[in-house]
Amino acid sequence: MSSDAEQRGRGNLDPDHSPGDAEMDDRGGAEDRARGLRARVAAATSRLRESAARLDDRQAREPSTLPGWSRGHLLTHLARNADGLRNLLIWARTGVETPQYRDADEREEAIAAGAGRPAAELLADLDASAAALDAEVARMPPAAWSAEVRGIRGPPHPAWYTLWRRLSEVEIHHVDLAVGYDPTDWPADFAVYCLRRGADVFTGADSPAVLLRCSDVALEARIGPAAMEPAVTVSGPARPMLAWLLGRGDGTGLTADPPGPLPPLPPW
Repeated sequence: MSSDAEQRGRGNLDPDHSPGDAEMDDRGGAEDRARGLRARVAAATSRLRESAARLDDRQAREPSTLPGWSRGHLLTHLARNADGLRNLLIWARTGVETPQYRDADEREEAIAAGAGRPAAELLADLDASAAALDAEVARMPPAAWSAEVRGIRGPPHPAWYTLWRRLSEVEIHHVDLAVGYDPTDWPADFAVYCLRRGADVFTGADSPAVLLRCSDVALEARIGPAAMEPAVTVSGPARPMLAWLLGRGDGTGLTADPPGPLPPLPPW
């Protein structure tokens, strides 16, 4: 498992895990996927900015839902995440290796250093880093979206997948900000794709073998070791299902078959 600091900063379904075949939009190639994801990132960022703009200095210093992190830590993390992912796009565009971060310590130090800033400075940093990332997206030639890059952990992935990583950071950490945005506000296609990828992430021996069955979309997915048949089926709407998997919900609205409590999940 990752360190506590890494766990706080991840926030999504293994952002450095390479993508599988099922995407939010399977049509077209890398450039088409990047174009669609760019629009989703812009919409998610706009929603996040509206929430961040309502915070005053006192609220920015109050705890987020992530252990040990204030809202200021979380907003600073999102700004530095945009900077790091922009580095990966520069790498893809130029062919010159530009690491996301020099190392995990650099990331943690930058977050700690920026967490106590006034709310207006946090918002300005969020805006500037998001704008710089989008400007780099606009510079990308079509062929560069297929170039492989690599984060600070995990296998390489194509450059277009960097935008998926950004989308999941923004959507999930918006919930962690504890400002009224919750899993019911996640776009449906975002929740569905995350659930599809759950089978790629919850594969360790500490994960229960479970069949996930969504009641509001046509989706079934499995988690747990590949060699184990699911011992229980968990059913319910996609958004509460994803929130439960990510540790952002207690499973309200979900049911288990055979009847009983929901199976315990490994720490996320």
